[in-house]
Formats: sequence, structure tokens, C-alpha cells
Amino acid sequence: MANQKSNKLYILIECALMVALATVLSFVRVYKLPLGGSVTLLSMLPICMLSIRHGLKWGLAGGFVYAFLQLMLDIGEVVSWGLTPLALIGCILFDYLIAFTVIGLAGIFRKKGRSGMIVGIALALFLRFCSHMVSGTLIFDIWMPEGWSNPFVYSLAYNGSYMLPELIFTVIAAVLLTKTPAFKQLLGQK
Repeated sequence: MANQKSNKLYILIECALMVALATVLSFVRVYKLPLGGSVTLLSMLPICMLSIRHGLKWGLAGGFVYAFLQLMLDIGEVVSWGLTPLALIGCILFDYLIAFTVIGLAGIFRKKGRSGMIVGIALALFLRFCSHMVSGTLIFDIWMPEGWSNPFVYSLAYNGSYMLPELIFTVIAAVLLTKTPAFKQLLGQK
């Protein structure tokens, strides 16, 4: 019984450290778009690794805490956009709570080896992109620049401009990380 409690405490501490690392990395931006979204220095990788290492329950819990922290860090800016109450709720749900929580799904195929881990990460980041797409199509079409006639295409271009590089950089880093002996040892692999 004491060993189980000790193990859960260890995982909880690791979860807190990974969320903290993800939050710090989110401040290291390659570029930031005016209405939210940025390419960061692998800010989603710690949450992905948490999910791969400890499973979906811990990954989704860590993703939710990370989502809440990102919301708290950005809430002043989000409120300043002058969204209607309904649009604000939609933005909070689709651009923060859902978008960052789904990163915790990265471990969904973790038992399939390195290729399963990579597919899980790509799927989780694609789901984050889809959440931002919903928000962009339904809420942020009011700021669609002239020349754009389709909110879906505008949202695809806007959100793709930062999510595609994020996905590529995160997958490349994960591939490199999963090849290291230290990471294999953490997962109990040879």
C-alpha cells in the first residue's frame, strides 16, 4: 500500500514538472500571430512524453492543467479582444481547454513501440489543430481579412501557419528523443 502511494506521488511530481516545463517552453516563441497561436520551442513535447510514459489518464490530467495555465496566462489578452460572452466561452473551450487537453492523448498508441508513439503524438497535435479550426471557423471569422471569403479556409491557413511547424518540430524531437538510451530506459525498453 505504501509503495502504491509512493508511486502515485512520484508520478504526480513528474506530472507537475512536465506541466511546468511545457509552460516555460511556451514562452520561448519562434513567432507569434496577432490573434493567438505561436510556434514555440517544443512546448507540447513534455505533455506528450508524460502521456507516453504514464498513460492517457495522467496525460489528459497533465494536459488539462497545462490548458488551464495557458488560459490563465492569456486571459487578459483574450478578454481585450471584445468577444461576445458566447464567443468568449467558445474561445476558452476550443482554443484553450479542449485544444491543450487533447495533447494528453499522445500516449494512445504507446504500447505499439516508437512508431505508435509518433502516431499518437501526431494525432494529439492534429486534434489540437482541429479544435483551433473550430474556433477559427465559428468565432474568429469576424476578423477575416479582405479577400478571404470562406471562414473555414481562412481558419485552415491561419491555424495551419503555426500548428504545422509545431507538429513537425515536435514529431522530429520525439523521434530523436525516443532513440536515446535514457528514454528507452525510462520506458523499460532495451
